[in-house]
Amino acid sequence: MEKSDDLKYWVGLSRIPGIGRIKTSQLLAYFGTLENAWKAPPSELKRAGLDSRSVENITSLRARISPDAEIDNLKRYKVKAITCESADYPQRLKEIYDYPSVLYARGNLPLEDECSLAVVGTRRPTAYGRQVTEEIVSDLARSGITIVSGLAKGIDSIAHRATLEANGKTVAVFGCGLDIVYPAENAKLAREIMEHGALVSEYPLGVKPKADNFPRRNRIMSGMSQGILVVEAGESSGAMITASQALEQNRDVFAVPGSILSPASKGTNRLIQEGAKLVRSHVDILEELNLNIAAQQLEMKEILPSNQTESLLLKQLGTEPVHIDEVCRNSGLTAALVSSALSLMELKGMVKQVGALNYVLARETR
Repeated sequence: MEKSDDLKYWVGLSRIPGIGRIKTSQLLAYFGTLENAWKAPPSELKRAGLDSRSVENITSLRARISPDAEIDNLKRYKVKAITCESADYPQRLKEIYDYPSVLYARGNLPLEDECSLAVVGTRRPTAYGRQVTEEIVSDLARSGITIVSGLAKGIDSIAHRATLEANGKTVAVFGCGLDIVYPAENAKLAREIMEHGALVSEYPLGVKPKADNFPRRNRIMSGMSQGILVVEAGESSGAMITASQALEQNRDVFAVPGSILSPASKGTNRLIQEGAKLVRSHVDILEELNLNIAAQQLEMKEILPSNQTESLLLKQLGTEPVHIDEVCRNSGLTAALVSSALSLMELKGMVKQVGALNYVLARETR
């Protein structure tokens, strides 16, 4: 874990081109603290194992960077800097090879035990792509899945909005500093995401969006997630790059099929042909990730009994079938009362008879 007074030097070094996690680790191993590395002469930086270009970048740029001012600026924008040695750093992200040394966040990152899925696709979706994204993402969000995307136009924005409308959690990964919203038209959406999830970036404040930032940004989206869903994508697109990165990270790749005549579905159809999981509904994703039971349990928690009898009967049931006679014995209620109550509860979608008067808790119907 980094020392609290060393954080500003993590942030300072993150501003220097070419000084990523591996070189930062080299500096820590040699100097003991990044403060010592920050103040070291060029000769010592070379002894620490840095190449000449990295040494030149540090020595030429650190005179223009104030670590204290960096921390003050982060506080002003309510941005948290999380180093890769911090307990708050997303552990799932640390599973990938080139995770960033510092992650900047506004809002609340998902807890480590929360399930998450990245959703990507074209910036110019068809009506079909828009509808599919809204339906699948809404159902995933209601099932307790955190949706990760990139705030771009098109599928990204649709996925974020669908999650928010379903009262779910979503994370937007930026390809620039968190004080810059790109595209600017998504400023309101970014604020809403921050209130119901988080905005994250590996780029320090003030870093403007550049074309080559976004492919690198995509590895964080897939790295923070258990899998990635591609809705619509051309054969040569950012979404396909993200899918490739997800495979390299040993993440599951899901794709929505589309018309063979639609350019927007050429990429997704190719992914399916190459082995990606074909998705018809959110259930396909939940089953593949073994999350369907968790989702059912989440919905069960939302079932509210309307009287004491229902409350007592719900306590007797679970996911395994229980015969009505056993329910009577365990509850202490008469057979007539249990039978009529279970019948009413089945109509409400609270329980389900699975044959021969055996009952289980049922998913709540919508």
